[in-house]
Amino acid sequence: MSLATEPTVKHSSRPPEAPKNYLNNGNTIASWLLTTDHKRIAILYLISITIMFGLGSIGAAAVRAELTSPRGHFLASETYNKMFTMHGVIMVFFFLVPSIPATIGNFCIPLMVGARDLAFPRLNLLSWYLYVIGGICTLVAIFTGGIDTGWTFYTPYSSMYSNTNVVLALIGVFIAGFSSITTGINFIVTIHKMRAPGLTWFRLPLFVWGHYATSVIIILGTPVVAITLMLVVVERTLHLGIFDPKIGGDPVLFQHLFWFYSHPAVYIMILPSMAIISEIIACFSRKRIFGYSFVAFSSVMIAAFGFLVWGHHLFVSSQSMYAGMVFSVISFLVAVPSAIKVFNWTATIYKGRVWFTAPMLYAMGFIGLFTIGGLTGLFLACLATDIHLHDTYFVIAHFHYVMVGGAIMGYMGGLHFWWPKITGKLYPEGWARLAAGITFIGFNLTFFPQFIVGFLGNPRRYHYYPDEFQVWHILSSAGASILAVGYLIPLGYMTWSLFYGRAAGNNPWGAVGLEWETQSPPMSHNFDEPPIVTWEAYEYHPVEHDHAHTEDDRTEEEITGPSPGVPGPRVGDKA
Repeated sequence: MSLATEPTVKHSSRPPEAPKNYLNNGNTIASWLLTTDHKRIAILYLISITIMFGLGSIGAAAVRAELTSPRGHFLASETYNKMFTMHGVIMVFFFLVPSIPATIGNFCIPLMVGARDLAFPRLNLLSWYLYVIGGICTLVAIFTGGIDTGWTFYTPYSSMYSNTNVVLALIGVFIAGFSSITTGINFIVTIHKMRAPGLTWFRLPLFVWGHYATSVIIILGTPVVAITLMLVVVERTLHLGIFDPKIGGDPVLFQHLFWFYSHPAVYIMILPSMAIISEIIACFSRKRIFGYSFVAFSSVMIAAFGFLVWGHHLFVSSQSMYAGMVFSVISFLVAVPSAIKVFNWTATIYKGRVWFTAPMLYAMGFIGLFTIGGLTGLFLACLATDIHLHDTYFVIAHFHYVMVGGAIMGYMGGLHFWWPKITGKLYPEGWARLAAGITFIGFNLTFFPQFIVGFLGNPRRYHYYPDEFQVWHILSSAGASILAVGYLIPLGYMTWSLFYGRAAGNNPWGAVGLEWETQSPPMSHNFDEPPIVTWEAYEYHPVEHDHAHTEDDRTEEEITGPSPGVPGPRVGDKA
């Protein structure tokens, strides 16, 4: 008699393969360094500018440590000059200008317009290589003798008299400028020619409008500063009389050419951040942006006015007083489109069902800090008060309230908002909220005392100062330490989330927009089929976020993971 035996079923011990996405579609170094996928190039930029941010912060830390004492104990005069120049050059040209367009913009714009990639993928990769080459040139100049001219490279000191590595640094900034130009060209062509069917101009996300205006500024303004910096190199190497009055040049001409780009460059840094704030506020207020068309056109107006106000940097130069009056009036007018944005954001939040996530906290911090920065700019746009405040710490504080309080708060808010889409992972929300609060407190403690000490007459770029200003400098240096903690915490938990973070799902925020219609992380070609847009921008409904986490109906605490405190309330929730 034979016994029947059941067939043996072999179970594979291999885990199921993860869906194909841009992160796992090729894992070799060459697949990254030679990629033309806009999403991977955005990650390359993200890594690069994070390194640059760290190096620029070292210069800032050295400056703040030196200024704790009226006579200085750590740095020689020449070294102090090199430290604040290192901080300014790296932060302005290699962090602030490319930070949002090259990272979040590069990642999101093709997704937002329903395209498979940017219009010129190879040009996009070239832009990153130009950025790296320019950065390496500048870092070599910094670490092999340094630069002591300040980030503005004012002539004739930079062109004739400085004994530091000015030429190599200028070449690095020159090359990095072409990186910005190629990115701007890519964005404009993509937005014009590659929008999905049905995605009309007034259905575009405001993020796209902001980057369109920014790209126009980049293309029109960057060649001017590139040529100007090359003229400095020519005068320094060939001793032609361009800017040095001793040999027939005009130093004020350099200031006109430099600031014709560098004031619009402020809007290159801040417009993308404003665009992020529009996305975040609409999502977490669960409302359509109040006055969508006004917010969109205000970006265009800021770009236009930005090219007409450079003369307010020359009020104390030999510039005509009558020209100064004209520039003063236009400088007041440029505040109007910025104010439109702030009022419309506030109106969007009003009676909205506000969800106090980390991105929303960064956005609200942006509104407060940018408003202070903008209002204090009016003091510098006024001829009479600028004479007293010019080249004091008041200018430093105003600039940082706009650039750090504005641009970086927006950058951090955007990074948190799209992190689940970029990585497919969720960060711990409680830690993110804590970091946003620490950053806000640390920033104000760092830079608000500088308004006071600047109004009292303390000039910038000096590391010796009267004893009565010491308390303000100590407060500022203490605040810088707190601010550094606020920046380091996100670096920790975002890195942690890459390995241990919970799966985000396709749309953890319940946001609207084409980028949220794709998987997380997105596939290499973005969409299986070209999307067709039949809805208006920001079609939110007030109760969406109660069921907007992920497909498996997890609670907010399950999504955000462990937090160091109790999650914040949501305005409008019933007790």
